[in-house]
Amino acid sequence: MTSTPDIDCQTCGACCAYSSDWPRFTTESDAALELVPAHFVAKDQRGMRCEGSRCSALLGRVGSRAYCLVYDVRPDVCRACMPGDHACMIARDAFLLRADHALKTK
Repeated sequence: MTSTPDIDCQTCGACCAYSSDWPRFTTESDAALELVPAHFVAKDQRGMRCEGSRCSALLGRVGSRAYCLVYDVRPDVCRACMPGDHACMIARDAFLLRADHALKTK
């Protein structure tokens, strides 16, 4: 599936709450990692701290109104997840969110 701009991430957040293994650090430079507030980083420093399967930087309710508190400095894996791509749809399916659930209404 290709990326679709019709899914509004700010009314979704499923990718940020789908798996505690997801918000991991991969190709970030040390300088980039230093920008992430320490209280959002996991104790083992391999990724973002999660509460259950939900990233601690996710604020709001999945499927309703959600946003990232560290959006500007989020990990590369988070930047790579695009609205409507395979990873996005797997996360949305886990929360029973249909593709038309989070369509932009503007």
